[in-house]
Amino acid sequence: MSYKVPYRIIIICTFFCLQQKIYSQAVPAVDENIPFLVTFGGESLTSWGDDDFCQVFFFLIPLDHTKPFYIRVYDPDTDGAYDENKGEFNTSVNFSVYGGSGCWSNDDAKATDPVGNFKSGILMATKTFDNSPEYDKNWFTFGPFNPLEGEFVEKFGGRVFKIIAQGLKGDDGNLYRYFLSTSPTENKEVEGGNVFTYEYTFRLANDQKHISQIYPFVDDKTISIQVSNFDWDNDGAIRIISVAKNGVLCDVSGEDKWVRREFPILEEEKNTTIELQFVKNQASLVKNNNVAIVVRNQYGETLPFYVIPIGGIPVYTPKIRMEGIKR
Repeated sequence: MSYKVPYRIIIICTFFCLQQKIYSQAVPAVDENIPFLVTFGGESLTSWGDDDFCQVFFFLIPLDHTKPFYIRVYDPDTDGAYDENKGEFNTSVNFSVYGGSGCWSNDDAKATDPVGNFKSGILMATKTFDNSPEYDKNWFTFGPFNPLEGEFVEKFGGRVFKIIAQGLKGDDGNLYRYFLSTSPTENKEVEGGNVFTYEYTFRLANDQKHISQIYPFVDDKTISIQVSNFDWDNDGAIRIISVAKNGVLCDVSGEDKWVRREFPILEEEKNTTIELQFVKNQASLVKNNNVAIVVRNQYGETLPFYVIPIGGIPVYTPKIRMEGIKR
């Protein structure tokens, strides 16, 4: 005798990483939907959204890339179309490129405060920009650099360089972008390259429909993460998207304050990218909001934010499993 076994449907919420090819090495990346990085002058108030007036980015050059490369900076001056003035512009910001041993591996280089030997490695190029209009809405190019002059990091499968933007005198906000390029005059990607940071300080858009996102990578030793944000200014919500989290909300900070919240990491989230999503305040427009973001693991170690997310961008999809109902 045959009979039908009744089933119930169990929906298991999970994510997969969208395996799309993302080559652009713009910083911020197009997919991050962030208008600008921001660094304020060294005499500024931290309440403007920059907690330490310094920002460090690392550039990863794959081993099979042997030709010279360039690091290009868009609008490095502090004046004109995009920058944030506090009265008359009076700010200078230094950009310095480092390579060589210790450039990345020194612990101070990966810390979130510009103290100790955070300028580790070999200084390869430096330039200070003020309110001169020469580079307003224009590109300045550092290089050429020989990839062999970077620090070899086995786990990255390549060589690492870093650029430090540090506010010197003044109190204005310098808004700028980077591009990792094979050309001194055009933005041409280094195939297989990537760019990452351990503290992301950036400007949010003045559009309430705007959603921005950044992509920290969670390695296999991480069992929990602590998401920290600075000076959020009631500008909406911060959500986590991952292989096991569907828009989990983070605590958000007030004026000139850090806020931290810890989240467990499940086994399926290890060795994956997670997405921190920034959703603007829908009730009232918060203009010119600058914010700093840090993610740490259970040991207090900072996790890297990659502009090209490792494994791809997480996309939420349900999986359906069917089980027989016991009678």
